[in-house]
Amino acid sequence: MKALLCKALGEPEDLVIEEVPDPVPGPGEALVRVTVAALNFFDTLIIAGRYQVKPELPFSPGAEACGVIEALGPDVEAFRVGERVIVHLGYGACRERVVAPVSGLTRVPEGVSDEQAAGLSVTYGTSLHALQDRANLKPGETLAVLGATGGVGLAAVELGHAMGARVIACASSAEKLDLAKAHGADLTLDYSQEKLRDGLKRLGGEAGIDVVYDPVGGEYSEPALRSLNWKGRFLVVGFAAGEIPRIPLNLALLKGIDIQGVFWGAFLKREPEGHAANQARLLALVSEGRLSAKVHGVYPLEEAAAALGILARREAMGKVLLRP
Repeated sequence: MKALLCKALGEPEDLVIEEVPDPVPGPGEALVRVTVAALNFFDTLIIAGRYQVKPELPFSPGAEACGVIEALGPDVEAFRVGERVIVHLGYGACRERVVAPVSGLTRVPEGVSDEQAAGLSVTYGTSLHALQDRANLKPGETLAVLGATGGVGLAAVELGHAMGARVIACASSAEKLDLAKAHGADLTLDYSQEKLRDGLKRLGGEAGIDVVYDPVGGEYSEPALRSLNWKGRFLVVGFAAGEIPRIPLNLALLKGIDIQGVFWGAFLKREPEGHAANQARLLALVSEGRLSAKVHGVYPLEEAAAALGILARREAMGKVLLRP
């Protein structure tokens, strides 16, 4: 079978495609033929050795995929050959076939496409965990989303809208903000044209901002945090800008702010029942047409470097997918 491999840490252009042996499922495992694999921003870091997860070389990038079960290992009774499933691996999905523990599979219902399902776990899973489990976002509250058209950002916009919040989408171009508005944003802020702090103060009005969702970091974090109202919640989701900000903790004291870390990977391992419930909710929302799970583009394995470049340059507007 074909596999996209990282054989030496480096850039997307250093990845290679090679033939590798088909895997064989063991006890409690399933062999899944991958129809679509999803890329995430952290894939650009993991292949460079700059991510907290450091797989042994060689490895395939790609944390998640959608596919069809082709074989089951001994003693597996919860799934059947031929079922469509979401696979969450952490890494290793960018290949034609994968073996995964059945505990890491989720059935895909009718009405949800392979492309929607492939990119649902990480971005929408992260955003639902952040907004629901960490921030306890309530209907009528105001949510500001930074990087609002990246994978997790657009997911947060859609989920915030579905949860009844007033959503302010923040991004760096009018084109991106048009996309965010089409996916549920009530208000938009172009921080290439207006200072983020000033814009959030203007759009937040007297009530201010209840929750900030920040997957960007860098220079945007502190002004966004300063915009929060009394007992606001600041969600630390990631650092796509590259710089980890240093937040003056007196701001948290003076406003009674909660700064909440969002580490979805740890949540997945530590609270598997909560993760399963969240997956079910996400799939239901997609089936009902309340989440689009928007796809930026689907690329063949041979164009993996170009696909990863879109993520590295923060140009993605929705999920970036690979088709083995």
